[in-house]
Amino acid sequence: MVIKTRFGLMGRDRDSYLELVIAFPLSSIRSERHLAEAQKVMDQLLSKRKLDEGEETYLDALSDLVAVYEDEHHPIKPASDADMLRHLLDAKGVTQARLSQQTGIAKSTISEVLAGKKPFSRQVMRKLADYFRVDVGILAGN
Repeated sequence: MVIKTRFGLMGRDRDSYLELVIAFPLSSIRSERHLAEAQKVMDQLLSKRKLDEGEETYLDALSDLVAVYEDEHHPIKPASDADMLRHLLDAKGVTQARLSQQTGIAKSTISEVLAGKKPFSRQVMRKLADYFRVDVGILAGN
């Protein structure tokens, strides 16, 4: 059966995509062994300097299949507010005192968040997002 769509690969891009599909068919990942093989294929593609459109399309599809399997079989717990703040402080190399001075967030609030006694408030999230130049959704996702 032939289905015509507006999406399609032509020429060399199509050839590289089909070669990859023949070598490692795109299908739902069903085991740890299958996952390991998929990761090897992804690593090989990622190690190339430049991918053509066919290779990029294949890599995107395989990455999606791997992500679905990993989300189901290897879930990662979201970071706590304390973990997130600790990471941001370390990444930027600032102290709690400096963060307080530059954002206007009370030192006690910062300490309570880091101790896990208090979650981020909306106001604190906005100030932290502006200060660390991250999307506020990253902080709200916890």
